[in-house]
Parts: sequence; C-alpha cells; structure tokens
Amino acid sequence: MSIRSLVFLILVLVIVAFVVPNWSLINQPADLSLIFSTVKAPLGLVLLGLIVVTVLVFVALMAYTQTTFLMEGRRHAKELAAQRELADKAEASRFTELKTFVAEELVRLSKERADSSQEVQARMERMQAALVQRVDEQANSLAALVGQLEDHVRGVGARSAGAV
Repeated sequence: MSIRSLVFLILVLVIVAFVVPNWSLINQPADLSLIFSTVKAPLGLVLLGLIVVTVLVFVALMAYTQTTFLMEGRRHAKELAAQRELADKAEASRFTELKTFVAEELVRLSKERADSSQEVQARMERMQAALVQRVDEQANSLAALVGQLEDHVRGVGARSAGAV
C-alpha cells in the first residue's frame, strides 16, 4: 500500500469517526440559503455530501492521473525497446561490416604475401642463375689460365731439355 493510499484511508477513518457520534446533529434540519431561495435541509448531511462528492472527484482525478502515467510509461517502454532493438541491429550491422572488412583485409594481405613471395622467389632464381653463370665464367677463366700456365711450363721445360 502506498503512502498516498494510507493517508487517504486515515482521512476517511477520521471523517467516519467524526460523523458516527454526531449523526443526530448532522441530521437536524436547518434553513439553508441558496442565494435566490431558502431550503429546509440538514446542514451536516449537505456538507457531508459535498465532502463525499469532493473526495470522489479527487479519487477520479487521481485514478485518471495514475492511468495516464501508466499508459505514458508503457509507451515510453515500447519506444525504449524499439530504440534498443534499433541500436542492437545497428551494432550487429557494424559487427558484420567489421567481420567483412577483416576478412577482405586478410585476403588482400594473403595475396600480397603470396605476390611478394613469388617476387622474392623469382629474384632468388635470377640471382642463382647469375651466380652459376659467374662461377662458370670464373671456372672457364681459371681453366684458360691453367692451360696457359701448362703451356708455359712445357715451353720452359722443352727449352731447358733442348739446352742440355
């Protein structure tokens, strides 16, 4: 029970506690002025009726306000849920875009790595071929020098044998 309901219940009990012992005085007829005419009626009962009508109006107003707040709260909750769903979809979309971007980047990097690997392999093969060619040239040059040296040694050996 809310504090508002508790205060309302206490006020009603106080009014009832006042009315019950004074019921005979409340029911005594009196001359009441209605500005244009006069009526004989129990003043206490008229005032009690006005209090009851006022309380009923305030209870209706309180119920209307509470209902309005509840309906507005539900509307806000629905809007919040819709916005949350929108945000979740946007976040999921961003994750999907990020996943796609990362996958594309991995494919691109893999292709670049394969291309650079092929390029390095081709350079290595060219360098190996150049090295083999240089080694062959050096071997031919060395063989020619050894051949000249042999010819020179034979020529010196033949001259020394002929001189003796």
